[in-house]
Amino acid sequence: MANAQESHKLDRVLGLEIVRVTEATAIAAARLRGRGDEAAADAAAISAMYRELAGLPIQGVIVVGEGEESEAPLLYIGETVGAGASSGLEVDIAVDPVEGSTLAAKALPNALAVMAIAERGSLLKVPTLYMDKIAIGPGYAQDLVDLDASPADNLNALAKAKGVPVTEITACILDRPRHGKLIEDVRAAGAAVRLIGDGDIAGVIHTTEPQDTGIDIYMGVGGAPEGVLAAAALCCIGGQIQGRLIATNAPQRERARAAGIVDLGRKYTMRDMAAGDVIFAATGITDGSLLEGVRLSRNTIFTHSVVMRARTGTVRWIRTEYRDVGARD
Repeated sequence: MANAQESHKLDRVLGLEIVRVTEATAIAAARLRGRGDEAAADAAAISAMYRELAGLPIQGVIVVGEGEESEAPLLYIGETVGAGASSGLEVDIAVDPVEGSTLAAKALPNALAVMAIAERGSLLKVPTLYMDKIAIGPGYAQDLVDLDASPADNLNALAKAKGVPVTEITACILDRPRHGKLIEDVRAAGAAVRLIGDGDIAGVIHTTEPQDTGIDIYMGVGGAPEGVLAAAALCCIGGQIQGRLIATNAPQRERARAAGIVDLGRKYTMRDMAAGDVIFAATGITDGSLLEGVRLSRNTIFTHSVVMRARTGTVRWIRTEYRDVGARD
């Protein structure tokens, strides 16, 4: 773990550098959005993110990435990245070059390029498994909602804490067949459901500003890597998240063991998944409820990003204009 002096250096050196990483990644994916080819958009984004990370003055280790080394040529779990092989800051890195690959391929809303960086040992290393999650925004008693409680109990507890009837609560849930029973239970409790096709990182972040987003709680099963990245965002801006890994067959259980996870029944809190001095950044690939997408023209590219910092509690919304790009292509 970095000391206080190194933490200050983390801020000074990397405060905006990781936004440049997500911007380059989003631009690469945006050039292929709407083409119907998820693999091509992913590959372009991964290459761009890897290239940008390689130039940072860090000794970075990918703890959340594109899969195991045998599955991914770049940004695999355990890969070292950065230009600071001997003197750079030692950090953990979590990446999702295209959060919502299907969204990008179909030019649908809410595709993002996302990453988080933190002091070494601060981010949970997870394999590419599913994770059951529940999340709410800031301002509530710790453990107000719980993975082990029923949907009705969680919704009623949240409504009581907000001082509203449960009919004024809206739950964000991924639109998947596996969530049929959960959706029924939420509606039976009296709450509303906001279904999303992909993009559960943004779904979790939306719980932090329910007055603007209309989303009070996130519930359901999504990717474990996205769970850690969502926890990194909440570590910066406040809120609660719990997650439990899901491994339903022998290969998945072996993948968990290879990642050093021995207790698949463990319930991870936000601080288990992301702690310390975390920086989180995202850039829109397509227009969405969190960020605008990349705008491409002959000689100019516009991007819209957010960067959050846990130590300072700051959230910066950044609009960047790249000029004369045609001359550089």
